[in-house]
Amino acid sequence: MKELSYFEEKMKDSQLIYDGRVLHVYKDRVDLPNGRTSTREYCKHGGAVAVVPLTKDGKVVCVRQYRYALGRVTLEIPAGKLDYPGEDHEEAALRELREETGYRTDKLTPIGNLSTSPALLTEIIYMYLAKDMTLGETDPDEDECLELLEIPLEELVDAILSGQVQDSKTQAAVLKVWAMKQKGMV
Repeated sequence: MKELSYFEEKMKDSQLIYDGRVLHVYKDRVDLPNGRTSTREYCKHGGAVAVVPLTKDGKVVCVRQYRYALGRVTLEIPAGKLDYPGEDHEEAALRELREETGYRTDKLTPIGNLSTSPALLTEIIYMYLAKDMTLGETDPDEDECLELLEIPLEELVDAILSGQVQDSKTQAAVLKVWAMKQKGMV
């Protein structure tokens, strides 16, 4: 697809409103393509990775964890933020896979990128499929309390389609892997 420069907005000035550990909130004034000026508020985020760990018997290794912002437990694929600007995405994905599940692999397949909320967040999640894994010890971050589950891919797809799994990265990555499998690409 061609990008249409007609739609591009040009920043006039930018103000940092909040500078947190993970999120950095900005308020910018922009010139619109129609000649008007407007305001854009958004959060800068350093990016993240997510992994669909697919076992030899066709199960996806998932994590269940409490998400404070939602006030409830969610079912997700292993994922995590990039530790520093420029961090190699594949290395970060391998780290998150090992830390959260204990699984290790030499075989990661990139399956695309996800812009989580492009109207107000710069976060891009780099998604991968992991296969041919071996199990070792987990090493979760000190603030992570996780429960591991292995769910057959088809059952997880059904849970996504029925609304039981609401996490966007899990939905996007698992449905991509399912589609790839249907086309013989996995």
